[in-house]
Amino acid sequence: MAGKLFVVPTPVGNLKDMTFRAVEVLQAVDLILAEDTRVSSKLLQHFEISTPLISHHQHNEHQTVNGLVKRMQSGETFALISDAGTPAISDPGYLLVRACVQEQIEVDCLPGATAVIPALVNSGLPCDRFIFEGFLPLKKGRQSRLEALAQEDRTVVLYESPHKLLKTLTQCVAIFGGDRPASISRELSKKFEETIRGSLYDLVGHFTENEPKGEFVLVIAAATKK
Repeated sequence: MAGKLFVVPTPVGNLKDMTFRAVEVLQAVDLILAEDTRVSSKLLQHFEISTPLISHHQHNEHQTVNGLVKRMQSGETFALISDAGTPAISDPGYLLVRACVQEQIEVDCLPGATAVIPALVNSGLPCDRFIFEGFLPLKKGRQSRLEALAQEDRTVVLYESPHKLLKTLTQCVAIFGGDRPASISRELSKKFEETIRGSLYDLVGHFTENEPKGEFVLVIAAATKK
């Protein structure tokens, strides 16, 4: 009998956001695949989960996917988790899910934590239609991608790291226009959670005066119809 892959979201900050079902699944599977075992070990200890844990991240997933699929085909059940949020959303996971689908191994993705939706709703910008871009390209294609996003008629959502935030905001001012409404949420569900709203120009000013710390979600208003 074939095994199964559970894709299990984990809290983006506050451990109270872990669902009862997520804990039950992690307790029941044969093996947990974690992006960083050091980070995930703390989560498992908190919820008294003793299931074995191994690394599955962007640097080894190409080499390990086939072996994991074969183990599931022999009947083992796995849970895939990332450091925070839902696996495969700007985190490792897509390759394994795709391989399972190709081999007709059942995949069950639990609903749960992600930084995208809270930041989008907190922004106060229209959230009935939006485009999630994740992290922008570091170099090649970055300029052209921003130029395309500037023409979007849907709200745009981006992830950004603290050391690249000001660079990204400055580029957005140049391409989207400094008066484009936007919002930045950081440290969602954590002690120092905050959301800063204003124009892109306002956000550049804020983070020029206040050093960016934490993980950021940038939400930018859609282009206005001419």
